[in-house]
Amino acid sequence: NPLIPVDLVIDHSIQVDYYGTNDALKLNEEKEFERNYERYVFLKWAQTVFNNFRVVPTSRGICHQVNLEYLASVVQLREDKGELYAFPDTLVGTDSHTTMINGLGVLG
Repeated sequence: NPLIPVDLVIDHSIQVDYYGTNDALKLNEEKEFERNYERYVFLKWAQTVFNNFRVVPTSRGICHQVNLEYLASVVQLREDKGELYAFPDTLVGTDSHTTMINGLGVLG
């Protein structure tokens, strides 16, 4: 199990096959899950067997927006052997602007 919480946000993954209709998003999401079935089965399995591991699936938002609105805690508290520790939330981003979340009070 991860010693610290791990949140994996899958974004920018959906390809546009359908557009201009009310059900375009739903159809594109279904196509994404069909194309990457093995990936999503593996990630769903990982969520069930590991503590401290969550997956935010595609189409829920871009990673820096999802982190800011739902995941970031700014300060995390952990107890270890009866001692309470506080440490800053962190974010590891793989692009140039994700880690700028730091400017909003979350260490990137």
